[in-house]
Amino acid sequence: MSLATIERTPRTSFAPAAPALAPTHVARELSLAVQPARDTRPAAVTAPAVPAAEAPRLRAVPQGTEARGFVLYVGIDELKAAAAGTDLSAIVEQLKLLTQQLVPGSETHAAVALAPVGAGGRDVDVVRLALQDPSALAKHRQAEEPVEKPASGVVVDLSRKRVLIDDEPAALTYKEFELLQFLILRESQTIDRAQLISTLWSAEDDEAPNERTIDVHIRRLRSKLGAYEDVVRTVRGIGYRYDRHPDVSVRFASTPSPDFI
Repeated sequence: MSLATIERTPRTSFAPAAPALAPTHVARELSLAVQPARDTRPAAVTAPAVPAAEAPRLRAVPQGTEARGFVLYVGIDELKAAAAGTDLSAIVEQLKLLTQQLVPGSETHAAVALAPVGAGGRDVDVVRLALQDPSALAKHRQAEEPVEKPASGVVVDLSRKRVLIDDEPAALTYKEFELLQFLILRESQTIDRAQLISTLWSAEDDEAPNERTIDVHIRRLRSKLGAYEDVVRTVRGIGYRYDRHPDVSVRFASTPSPDFI
């Protein structure tokens, strides 16, 4: 049904049209006629704002700084360049020309690294060292530092209850360390056997020595001191003594030892 047919209906009739006399397709057509046409085109989809991509940064450049150039170390001597049919000057000029082609207006500066004739090492390492590259200098200094030899002599660490011989721990038992410590804390004093036994052993100890067997404990201590066994000296007929020794270093505890009576 067209729009013109609907307009011939008497205008004075206000009764609503019965559903049976107004097919649904007519109602739709009327609705289209009296209402402004709708824009059925799909609405434009606004793309979310994409943040501007940040300029790529070199990983070696810390925040707050900017890269202003770079250094390229080329390891090649004049003989290698000549064997390739060129020379160092020509290589430099070609590199400068390439830089200008990639980035017009860029600035370049070339420096030739000089080294003694026959200097060993890789060419690029020699160049870096000659041009005072910080990491190359640090590596060179580290290589030149003499290897630290193990400390020689005896270190008696009273705070940690240990003995080092030529920088290696000595396998002293607890009683053997107590014996050595007792003598060291009484430097230059001759200690008789009875005093050692009464101070370091109690009557309840199963292995408490007597004045004859204390020598066995001293002998075991000396054997573990190896080449430095003479730091524990024997005073014939009396007992034992420790004298200050150039090969012995004593590390005292921050507080007085309870064994120092």
